[in-house]
Amino acid sequence: MNRALRKAVIAGNWKMNKTPSETTALINEIKPLVASASCGVVVCVPYVDLQNALEATKGSNIEVGAENCHWKENGAYTGEISAVMLKEMGVKYVIIGHSERRQYFGETDVTVNMRVRAALDAGLTVILCVGELLEEREQGITFEVVSKQTKIALSGVSEEELKRIIVAYEPVWAIGTGRTATAEQANEVNAAIRSVIAGLYGAEAADGVTIQYGGSMNDQNADELLSQPDVDGGLIGGASLVASKFAAIVKAADR
Repeated sequence: MNRALRKAVIAGNWKMNKTPSETTALINEIKPLVASASCGVVVCVPYVDLQNALEATKGSNIEVGAENCHWKENGAYTGEISAVMLKEMGVKYVIIGHSERRQYFGETDVTVNMRVRAALDAGLTVILCVGELLEEREQGITFEVVSKQTKIALSGVSEEELKRIIVAYEPVWAIGTGRTATAEQANEVNAAIRSVIAGLYGAEAADGVTIQYGGSMNDQNADELLSQPDVDGGLIGGASLVASKFAAIVKAADR
């Protein structure tokens, strides 16, 4: 991490876990453990948990995010939630383009860009996920894949709006599998993503972008991953559901 240029952010992605009451309990457990953190701390929770999360985090240093949003403000999209709905609730962040959305729900690079545009227009900060499949890494096209994903996702995004984009590099082969990219692999791809952004917006703008690593970061490997110059935080899955583990990762980001 380069704290002189950008802020570290640790965000929990709870996925489809925790009821509203469980959300309140977990956040209340996390709050005292991260109260002194200098890095950004975010919990991204299921839609039904957002109100409880917003109530539980009041007066704390924890901010709340959603796990997805639609690209339209309103309309006949049964089951979907718009960015303006999230904004009015008080939500600050939204995850867009997670590989599970791409894998299970037909998300494409183009619809990711549409969702990014909607979220920015609503005033949200986007956690934009990019990452390659195992076969793509084995074929040696990791950089091409994440470059394409990044460029399409940022299409139409201004340099000023870029300040509300966090990129999360999530190698698909390391999500929920227990496999983790080495610290060097994570840093190499994060640096490549930053280079792509520099090509679009210039080096100074790219240096200000927080780029997280999100492939099975946990309390055991966080120190090594976060010691890398281009790893500016983490998008945390399973470990974000255990207060002590999530807090340990936050503390690693503060070191």
